[in-house]
Amino acid sequence: MDSLPSLELLEANHTFPCPYQFKVIGRVENGFIGRVVAAVREELEFPVDPAYSVREARGGRHVAVTLEPMLPSAEHVLAVYRRLGTLEGLVLLW
Repeated sequence: MDSLPSLELLEANHTFPCPYQFKVIGRVENGFIGRVVAAVREELEFPVDPAYSVREARGGRHVAVTLEPMLPSAEHVLAVYRRLGTLEGLVLLW
């Protein structure tokens, strides 16, 4: 990912621990949804998948995955962004 938010910005706008929303858009192929959820679960060392919602784009080529896990720190936010940024099929992340 080209431009991650700074630690200072995250800490100025969030009181950790807190829920933090990630929106991930990618191509519907090779289990993209499962890979997104697994990446967040593994990065945060959660014992189970975090809650998420899915919205398929018209035409069915892309899917938006929204997750809002409880994060203990701004460093964890950046770690999740970095991990998601490596996913094959990723189109947009915010």
